[in-house]
Amino acid sequence: MKTRQLDHRFVESFPDQLEAGVLYVSIPYASVAHACACGCGLEVITPLSPTDWKLTFDGKNVSLYPSIGRSGLPCRSHYWIKDGAVEWSYDMSDDEIKAGRLRDEKAKDLYYGSRADHRDVSKLDASLPNKSSPKDRPTSLWGHFLEWLNEK
Repeated sequence: MKTRQLDHRFVESFPDQLEAGVLYVSIPYASVAHACACGCGLEVITPLSPTDWKLTFDGKNVSLYPSIGRSGLPCRSHYWIKDGAVEWSYDMSDDEIKAGRLRDEKAKDLYYGSRADHRDVSKLDASLPNKSSPKDRPTSLWGHFLEWLNEK
């Protein structure tokens, strides 16, 4: 698919109808919303938190990390938002999707279950399956996940 530029708008709350090509950023609600980049029109909400998405604003453009994966929708879109542009990624296998969901669940358990330990979620990157960038995708996320499970 074609790379597409997104405009960003900082808003208090999201409008009832999301305009295509616009990334709505709500700092008060710590979340970002946009219409799916594939054009299907479905709403995509990305919560901002230590265990969910991270937002970067460089004064001109907005980026979100990690990628946006719509595996539960018919479009199955998977893309990155980097410097205000949509960068399309590969079609994740069902096994990769399951591994990613397990990684997210583990990250939340570690972060919220151990706040007294002051654990840093960024340390999870070394011990959990990689949410890779589009240019350096591991050959097998499932394989990395199985290796990680065997180490536990």
